[in-house]
This record gives sequence, structure tokens and C-alpha cells, in this order.
Amino acid sequence: MPTPIHNASCKNIKAITLISGGLDSILAAEVIKEQGIDIIPLNFEIPFCHRVKKNSSQSKNRLVLVAGKLGKELKVIDVSEDFLKLLKNPRYGFGANMNPCIDCKILMLTKAKELMKEWDAAFVVTGEVLGQRPMSQHKEALLNIAKRAGLEGLVLRPLSAKVLPETTPEKEGWVRRDKLLDFSGRGRRRQIELAQELGIKEYSQPAGGCLLTDMEFSKRLKDIISHQELNIDNVELLKFGRHFRISGKAKLVVGREEKENEQLINLAKENDYLFSPDNELAGPTSLGRGVFNEELVRLSCRITSSYCDHNGKINKRIIYRMLPDKEERTLEVSPIEKTQLLSIRI
Repeated sequence: MPTPIHNASCKNIKAITLISGGLDSILAAEVIKEQGIDIIPLNFEIPFCHRVKKNSSQSKNRLVLVAGKLGKELKVIDVSEDFLKLLKNPRYGFGANMNPCIDCKILMLTKAKELMKEWDAAFVVTGEVLGQRPMSQHKEALLNIAKRAGLEGLVLRPLSAKVLPETTPEKEGWVRRDKLLDFSGRGRRRQIELAQELGIKEYSQPAGGCLLTDMEFSKRLKDIISHQELNIDNVELLKFGRHFRISGKAKLVVGREEKENEQLINLAKENDYLFSPDNELAGPTSLGRGVFNEELVRLSCRITSSYCDHNGKINKRIIYRMLPDKEERTLEVSPIEKTQLLSIRI
């Protein structure tokens, strides 16, 4: 049995409780809190999941609201840079798409372990349920994840504790095993029933959190990795619009509706290009990123024009500029052929 990091008596025991905003992590926190454990809600922020908006009011932020209902202040740690490093070559590989689930969990638990001494925490709580995810939540994976993070015996999964080996918190009497649960499998009925019993209403729906499980998003991600373009700015751009690989060193993102047009403008960086139709036409804003020449500028204008209203015209005037320049230029171009358009779309 590993030596517990916390050497206090059973009173005033603290536990770092990982909070994703999903129902399982909220339930796990409530179950442990009811046993008198002083929980420390912690959210690890990566660019592929729900992010705590730093400029949003706390009353409108779902994760902050969740922590507030637990009676605690949410702590947020951004591990985006570390996550991007592991994404290039995860030790345990990917799931169905670009989701390195096991390596992701090891990273988060490793970071939690680093915080335990600082926050005087005895153990870590997660909302994982045995058998809920085929890659990372079978028994061997759950035990290996804790071991690889240096937390063998110190990761308590309250929702499935009774169908998993006893942990140090249970053996030491910090928590009562008979008050823990035996959830397993992919069904959600028991979680929903427990949520109703506890009066929990604010939580995200299952399978809606991680973009890395999405096939189309994963294609875009693979593209920027293969072109050595993996960074936070480019990952944020993947979340919006239609994406086109127009050269080995350049891509174009075309907005799908007004809100996305505004988001692309906000995401534009120095040396990016912005394209849009003139005032006579309705159409998208497009963002070009990378190394552009005159040929690629023209191609980007043609792609942008392909998504503009026809308005009885074959050729369309597209306005463009390279940031931070404010001077706008105009090209009159015809839309690109559909077959060519599809051939370069990611």
C-alpha cells in the first residue's frame, strides 16, 4: 500500500475533485462531500473541451455554477500546452478518432498530484465509471492510469468504488466504502436517478464534451499536425467554418453563418488574410493563414465567391486585406468548380 500523502486524522481530510461539468464528476463530488470530505473542485482546461471563459460573469459560467452548488470555488488550471505535446505521440494511442484518452487522464492526474501537497489534499476524486468508455475505463486501464500518474491507491472513483479494488482513503477510514456506489457499464439511468435524488439539474449531456471524439474535427486536426502547424491559435481556428488546404503552407477557413464570420475576424492574427464579398452581395468572411502569393490570394477569393449569393452574377467582387493593413483590395473572380472545391476541402 502506498504511503498516504496526507498524514492528518480523519477530520478535515481534503480531496482534489476533478470537475468536467458532466454529470458523473458532479455526482462523484457530491458523494464524497456527503462523507464530510473537504472537496477542492478542479477543472483542467484543454482547447478541445468546455473552457471557462475568463471574461464571462461567474453567474453565467456553467462550471463556476457547478462548483458554487458544491459550496466551493472552482480552481482552473490550463494544461493546453502540455496536452498538445502529448497529442503528437501519445504513449497509449488514440481512440476511434484523435482522442488520446488514457494519456489525457494520466496527464491530468499527474498535474493533480503536483497540487496535492500545495493544497494539503489527501487523495484525488474522479467521476469515472467502470466500463463506460471502452478505451480508458475498463478495470486494467483505470488502475494503470492511477499508477502511471504516481497515485496508485490514491485515486477514488466513488461511482464505481464497490466494483474496483479498495483505495487508500477506504482502507484508512477517511471514507466509508459502504457509502460508495457500484455503477458500471454505459447506461445512464442510475446516474440520472441519483441526480434527481440529489437535486442536481445543471450538467452537460454525455458525449458532447470532447471535440477529439468528433470525426470531422479530427480530420482537421490531423491536417495541421501533418503540416507542422499544431499550436493553440490554429486549434482554436479548427472549431469554426469550412476548412480548405490550399497549399502545403497555407489554408483557408470559410465562415458558415454571420456568427462564425465574426468569430473568424476575432481569431485573425497578424499576417492572416481576410476575404469577404463587396456590399452588393451576401456571403461569408474567410480567413487565410500561412504563406500566400498572388495565386493563392486569387484562389481564396474564388473559394469565398463560391459561397456567396449569385444575385444574377457569375463573377463576383471579393474584398481582401492582409492584417494588420487596413488597405483593402478587390478581385473580380468566378466561383471555383465544385469538384475542385471538394478536392481541397478538409
